[in-house]
Amino acid sequence: MASRRTRALSVFLRVTRKRGMATPEKARAAMAEPVGAHTPPGRLWRRHRVTSRTVDGFPCYTVASRTAPESGKVVIYVHGGSFFREISWWHWRFIDRLATAGHRVEVPIYPLAPQYTYRAAQPFLTSVYRQVLGDVDAGRVVLAGDSAGGTLALLLAQSLPAAGLPAPARLILLAPCLDMRLANPEIDQVEAVDPWLARPGLLKAGRVWAGGDDLGLPALSPINGPVDGLPDIDIFVGTHDILYPDARLFAERAGAGVCFIEAPGAFHVYPLAPVPEAVPAVKAVLSTVDAL
Repeated sequence: MASRRTRALSVFLRVTRKRGMATPEKARAAMAEPVGAHTPPGRLWRRHRVTSRTVDGFPCYTVASRTAPESGKVVIYVHGGSFFREISWWHWRFIDRLATAGHRVEVPIYPLAPQYTYRAAQPFLTSVYRQVLGDVDAGRVVLAGDSAGGTLALLLAQSLPAAGLPAPARLILLAPCLDMRLANPEIDQVEAVDPWLARPGLLKAGRVWAGGDDLGLPALSPINGPVDGLPDIDIFVGTHDILYPDARLFAERAGAGVCFIEAPGAFHVYPLAPVPEAVPAVKAVLSTVDAL
């Protein structure tokens, strides 16, 4: 059963988030809003060494603790936001936890819809990954992401063999969208209890991101991409998340290499939220990276 805090936050999300993506028209209006700032909040600059650089014309931040011993491991964290929203406070809060544990965190600020499509994002993320491998062995690199960022992290991992690059040590995915078509019949039941995501708005955002291409293409929907050669994968997802059915289906197809962690009654990207269910999830993520 979900915690009291999760239930309360679910009510808030249903009013503030789900209604805003309930129709294609509302999604289109949301995508037309001015893009917010992607700059890390001030406390990160105080607590950590934060630097930025430009890669293929887009920004990428490096966050490393000022005080914790360096682990020698790098987490490339790709933020979510339905492919059109900038990185948020919730993402930086999670990145703060990774950096505080002594891990260097690379935060690529990838191009967003509607100005860009997926065709611009993947080459940029590949360039960031290639740069990281310039000074760290792939066996000490983790690809991680939430929601749309989890989608992009998995797509990047699937594309690495064609780019002639080695696989990372691990993939950590928080509620990724694995099939952009959202056609799984089980989604109908979950959508009724999902307080955050709405299929009409997500499909509209996905079609804009796809730039007219088929949403089922492996370059857009990693559930249709290769699983051979992927590193071990941790997937965290709540059962009150319309992305849950496809995440479970992907885990079943991918086999023993996937550690599938589901939180009963939890909403979308619950490990990023200030709820009790996030505590064991964050601990598990940190323990996984520590153990590499």
